[in-house]
Amino acid sequence: MTIRVPDDLKEEMDDHPEINWSEVARRSMREYLQKLRVAEEIASESQLTEAEAEELGEAVKHAVAEHY
Repeated sequence: MTIRVPDDLKEEMDDHPEINWSEVARRSMREYLQKLRVAEEIASESQLTEAEAEELGEAVKHAVAEHY
């Protein structure tokens, strides 16, 4: 997998060669997927409509995006 990052982000990352950015990305992806699994589990056990479940999923995505 190749991830493209904006030039300004790449410059900041280059200022920290001691950090394994691939590992940071892997961990972030795992955490994101775990949150999605939790949201899907909640949605599957609830009486939410599909629209409400999608709204919940979007809220989780936005919360994760704000965190990172």
